[in-house]
Amino acid sequence: MKESEIHWPECYKPQNTAVHVRNTLTIAAQPEYVWVWLVRALLWPDWYVNAANVRFLQGTTPDLGPNTQFRWKTFGITISSTVLEYVPGERIAWDAHGLGFEGYHAWLLQPVERGCYVQTEETQNGWLARLNQMFLPHRMSKYHKIWLESLAVKACYGLPPAAPERSNN
Repeated sequence: MKESEIHWPECYKPQNTAVHVRNTLTIAAQPEYVWVWLVRALLWPDWYVNAANVRFLQGTTPDLGPNTQFRWKTFGITISSTVLEYVPGERIAWDAHGLGFEGYHAWLLQPVERGCYVQTEETQNGWLARLNQMFLPHRMSKYHKIWLESLAVKACYGLPPAAPERSNN
């Protein structure tokens, strides 16, 4: 299988950042199911232990889409993100800005014989990113692995329920 490439903005290319993690998993589920669970961000806190308080600032709920702006909490930090790349069923990426760091998180989905191959990569810069890399070097990779495994469990059961509409204000 040919691996797809992340379309990194220049400032977030791995060679230009303090932190770069890459995780992959082949999920035994239809790619469409994997995609919908991934973009239905309002449901992340229900199934991914490291996501909380997802709130859309701009965009159409319940799913992430092109240029969606959202705020959420991960690793105990409130993050502001904007979806910068969006190809339905194939790829999504958003930036992340929080106290002491900025980053870029990309996801690639590829249909395979046994389901869906998922690749996720994130890069970060900033003093907090460097501090975490120094003292907790495998933390982000560990939680991205959990995110992938949790996504796999959900996608194997089919499509998610409709997310409750929540205010963008």
